[in-house]
Amino acid sequence: MQELIHLIGRLHPVSDEFLQALTAQLKRIERPKRSLLLSPGEVSSELYFLEAGLVRGYYLNDGKEFSTGFMAEGSFIISPLSFFTQTPSYEYLELLEDSRLWVLSKGQLEQLYTRFIEFNVVGRLITEQYYTRSEWRAHQLRTLSADELYEAFTSEYAPILNRVSNRHIASFLGLTPETVSRIRAKKR
Repeated sequence: MQELIHLIGRLHPVSDEFLQALTAQLKRIERPKRSLLLSPGEVSSELYFLEAGLVRGYYLNDGKEFSTGFMAEGSFIISPLSFFTQTPSYEYLELLEDSRLWVLSKGQLEQLYTRFIEFNVVGRLITEQYYTRSEWRAHQLRTLSADELYEAFTSEYAPILNRVSNRHIASFLGLTPETVSRIRAKKR
């Protein structure tokens, strides 16, 4: 929980009263590798903070997997479209490793926003980071070659590169696993 509190403090100053209210609401959970935090058709109604582990977002289209993102330690985890609109999700949130998470329901989050105006700034900054990353990824997918996409991935996701399979990386970059293997071999 200390990492979460430190992260919030780095984003914007918050009161001790807020931190007490937050820690009283948070629930710690542990889940094994391959567990699902969310499945298609479910509404994303919980905000997770990943203390340890690795999460992948993905969806299926005609039986083929498309990874939407990877979240490692220190990340907030939601399915954005489902969470913000409270509509059924199209994606899975899957643990790629045994994980420890802190959980806050959407209702609890909204109550904290209402009681503590300074927390709204934190929420806005986190949302801006999510949106900016999403926009940058969309730009890269439209403009970069396969080699450039892989290079950008290795730069942005260096800490988890060896924790994610070629198949998952390929589905994130819109490439085949064979292309990712070939690019990796060339880089060695």
